[in-house]
Amino acid sequence: MALPVCVVVGVGPGNGAAFARRFAKANYAVALLSRQSDYTLKLATELPVAKAFSCDVTHADSVASAFEEIREKLGDPEVLIYNAGAGLWGHVEEITPADFETSWRINALGALLCAQAVIPAMKRNGKGAITFIGATASRRGGANFAAFAPAKAAQRSLAESMARRLGPFGIHVSLLVIDGVVDIPGTREASPKTPESFYVKPAEVARTVFHLTRQAPSAWSFEVEVRPFGEKW
Repeated sequence: MALPVCVVVGVGPGNGAAFARRFAKANYAVALLSRQSDYTLKLATELPVAKAFSCDVTHADSVASAFEEIREKLGDPEVLIYNAGAGLWGHVEEITPADFETSWRINALGALLCAQAVIPAMKRNGKGAITFIGATASRRGGANFAAFAPAKAAQRSLAESMARRLGPFGIHVSLLVIDGVVDIPGTREASPKTPESFYVKPAEVARTVFHLTRQAPSAWSFEVEVRPFGEKW
């Protein structure tokens, strides 16, 4: 019997890898998507059933090619986790039009392209789950978030629109807002004196996402926040 397929878009050593491990543990075949495949090829060998796929989410042809290959090698995706994101920082007088467009293409356009690649099969099957990994910036535009916040706000609005449209077809669309600094080697190195309570743990984020994708239709969540108790909010 074929395994259900989970696609994780934007896989690195933090949340992306944690999502992959959590769904693999639950007997999903996992498709690992990233622009560079060095890390994902290695991760794929550590999971029971997983394959790495190269994909640039800012280009429609790349997304279409990647998802066609996923369907051929693993089957139709039952779960899509969109974790691709670009943090381009700067205030309105610093950012360039290219910065603004790049942030939008990765956080919003890529989300649309990947969702459109899985929706037809999910509708045919009468079920599916699509989760976008968002950020607090989707709700407020900090001074140095002039490129990032508008892109994340667009992603959030897209997700909400999709949830309203696709719910009647059995497709659960949700948004996970991460408020905090993710615990990965790079953030640890940048702030070696930061207390443990400040960090968001990827494995715990993955547990929350897994739960979101398994909710019963009578009690679906759309927007869920995760933050460490040390985070000020």
